[in-house]
Amino acid sequence: MNNLLEVRSGPAYYACKDNVLENLEAKLSKGNIRKVLVIHGRKSWEVAEPFFPSLENIEPIFFKYGGECSDAEIERVKKSALEHGVDALIGIGGGKLLDLAKSAGNSLQKEIILIPTLASTCAAWTPLSVIYDDNGSYVRYDIHERNAWMLFIEPGILLNSPINYLRAGIGDTLAKWYEGNALAEKLATKSVCIELAHLAARECQEVLLTYGEEALGDLENGKWTDSLQRVIETNIITSGLVGGFGDQYLRVAGAHSIHNGMTTITQTHHLLHGEKVAYGILVQLVLEGKFSEIKQLLPIYQVLKLPMTLLDIGLTVEHKAELQQIAAQSVKEGEDIHLLFPDINKEKVAAAMEILEILTNPVSTAMD
Repeated sequence: MNNLLEVRSGPAYYACKDNVLENLEAKLSKGNIRKVLVIHGRKSWEVAEPFFPSLENIEPIFFKYGGECSDAEIERVKKSALEHGVDALIGIGGGKLLDLAKSAGNSLQKEIILIPTLASTCAAWTPLSVIYDDNGSYVRYDIHERNAWMLFIEPGILLNSPINYLRAGIGDTLAKWYEGNALAEKLATKSVCIELAHLAARECQEVLLTYGEEALGDLENGKWTDSLQRVIETNIITSGLVGGFGDQYLRVAGAHSIHNGMTTITQTHHLLHGEKVAYGILVQLVLEGKFSEIKQLLPIYQVLKLPMTLLDIGLTVEHKAELQQIAAQSVKEGEDIHLLFPDINKEKVAAAMEILEILTNPVSTAMD
């Protein structure tokens, strides 16, 4: 191992229980926090407001999020935080908003408190922010020096989250195994921390394949169950531990590069992050030649309603230019797909997408 392994395990404090935010002011006061910038979206605040406590001795400044975790939006948050002289930033929302809070907080060297309203990514756990442009196209990801100070999961908030976000979270988190294991297979030796990350990646797969369908049903029925909590905490915590302990050795690979390529065409913008990643898993497996794993996953994708065909992502085989654009963008210099496939090129990615289309044809016998 020639590269330095940097471990950032997770927030300093985590709690998940009913009415957990009742403890927020006491925790903030112990940290000498007197004024906070509360970053929220319209929908996220509608869901979170009933659970957000009245702060008696701490002044909240409310800041409405613009919709993207972009450089421009990060600067807007920083400007507001500086103008009001806040001691900490509270992020209430989905993955992009939490990433925004982490980016601004780290830049300002302020404490960060996260309250997720969705269980669609590991953003609440990881010291990493995915940066997009103002149109929603992927730009880069930044790894921060500091993680969030506190993470609060309020079951009542997440029970009001749309089911498609939990579904997308399952897709994103499944990639922790399929990308992480592929990267781990290339390592001659694994340190203790990388072994822990590899175990966490396996746990992600096992929990989601076992409890994923049941958890989606429980959320649809508005029931907080053991299965639902297992899946939510897997999407947020176990998923975050993979990159936290594995760093660049197990963080992301081919599936996320395919996602990044997909963000550059408008036809896929109806898909959530994790849904794009889920499709990317299948493309990566084609490139690896792991057809037995594809055969195992396709029935599960059907049950979980994850995208597996071009039609699912808004395209057909006739969209030649768009498919070429996805392929070209996914193999750009600096993309993590090169960690798995040093000789990758856009032609190979485009061919893999065409092969996947054949494999997902209902009458296909190509994997038999």
